[in-house]
Amino acid sequence: MARIKQNSGAECCEEYCVHVQAVQQARIVMPSDEITSAASDFFKAFSDKTRLRILTALAEQELCVCDIATLLGMTQSAISHQLRFLKQVRLVKSRKSGKTVYYALCDSHIKTILAQGMEHVQER
Repeated sequence: MARIKQNSGAECCEEYCVHVQAVQQARIVMPSDEITSAASDFFKAFSDKTRLRILTALAEQELCVCDIATLLGMTQSAISHQLRFLKQVRLVKSRKSGKTVYYALCDSHIKTILAQGMEHVQER
């Protein structure tokens, strides 16, 4: 195991030293590129304030586009655009009843992730 002195600055190791066993173990559990790409898109959905507000509302009950637009003070078009993205990454699902389309969270995992994220940012 070669050790090479590095002078690259703060927050770096002072010596270059690869912990081979640790790297091998991490490599074993590392998800595939396909999985990490899908997870990246999933988490990207939580990076937008409007989408977070929509998800928070849907965590309480299913709502139609008109309901969400009224709640957030936005146009139906803007809400539909966000819902399309949320549906693509499988965070929300829809059902049609007559002429109305209702949206809800896909499953309880989404509600849990949302609640934990909100709890985390409120901790001091």
